[in-house]
Amino acid sequence: MGKVDLTQLEEGGSGVVVDIQGGYGLIRRLESLGIRVGKKVTKVSSQFMRGPVIIRIDNFQVAIGFGMARKVLVKIEE
Repeated sequence: MGKVDLTQLEEGGSGVVVDIQGGYGLIRRLESLGIRVGKKVTKVSSQFMRGPVIIRIDNFQVAIGFGMARKVLVKIEE
């Protein structure tokens, strides 16, 4: 399957982070939340119209803004 960003991943869908399209600051901020290349993430929910995206990594949930979520590319797991 192809690569999509976190906003395009459907609720309940899982994928492995393959790329973060951002600068050093964004990458560091996401890494501090546990979001890094090679990590498996599951989309829990998202708000309608550009609201925050809630994802599960390991055993905890993280909410990130829509703009950040658009820069995290994942490879969908089947």
